[in-house]
Amino acid sequence: MPNDNALHTEPAVRARQPWFPAGRPGVGALPEHAARTGLGTWWTDHPSRPRAAYVACAGYAVLAGDPCATVPADLAPLAHCYVAAPDRFLPLLGRAFERIVPWERMIWAHDAPVSAVRPMPGAVVRAVVRPLVPADAPAVRALGPDLAWIAESWGGPYGLAASGHGWGAFRDGLLLSLACTSFAGSRYEDIAVATLPAARGRGLASACVRALCADITARGRIPSWTCSRDNHPSRRLAAKSGFRLIHTYVHYALGAPVADC
Repeated sequence: MPNDNALHTEPAVRARQPWFPAGRPGVGALPEHAARTGLGTWWTDHPSRPRAAYVACAGYAVLAGDPCATVPADLAPLAHCYVAAPDRFLPLLGRAFERIVPWERMIWAHDAPVSAVRPMPGAVVRAVVRPLVPADAPAVRALGPDLAWIAESWGGPYGLAASGHGWGAFRDGLLLSLACTSFAGSRYEDIAVATLPAARGRGLASACVRALCADITARGRIPSWTCSRDNHPSRRLAAKSGFRLIHTYVHYALGAPVADC
């Protein structure tokens, strides 16, 4: 059964920070984002003397510590998440979940300074690229269920719209494309991009990414970009936007908990 002692107070959360070093790109920024925003879930096997820990937010999770300090049932809340974990956790994950699918990921970084957004090409000049404001929450929601994932790390459309970390391309009040910080860390901000299918191929995503990257560099941070190795459109957009590959890793798509968890 899950360890009932693994309940946390704010001091315990702060004490766990060494498990997840600051200043990492990609999903490595997830713990900092969760600590800063108060979103997501923290867990340890013990509140004051932890040997294993995880933090989860927006369907992603990072594991650290000693897998021998926990049991499969402790990890049941991570069902259907994408988990980044050291190889030593794989036997435990195999006992905890019905399915584990490895997925190779790529982390890109944009180290060069980014200037303010430039006017868009004539083909998309009728769209206005601007920062999101709280009143844009309905427009973010109107992206629909297929693109709702982009707001999850901010708690939903209002959280994203009010975060000060998003840029959108609007036309006649309709949000066509959106780029936002997904996980904001102390050194890196990992970004996400979503565009309505009918608006793709018009340069809108590139314009939003450029504007967002200018904001991130103005905050003294580095934009990072994470995507699957098989996501060729995302890779092309990253390269086009000036990102360079810095790291690859494997995370695991988890299925349902095993029946006896």
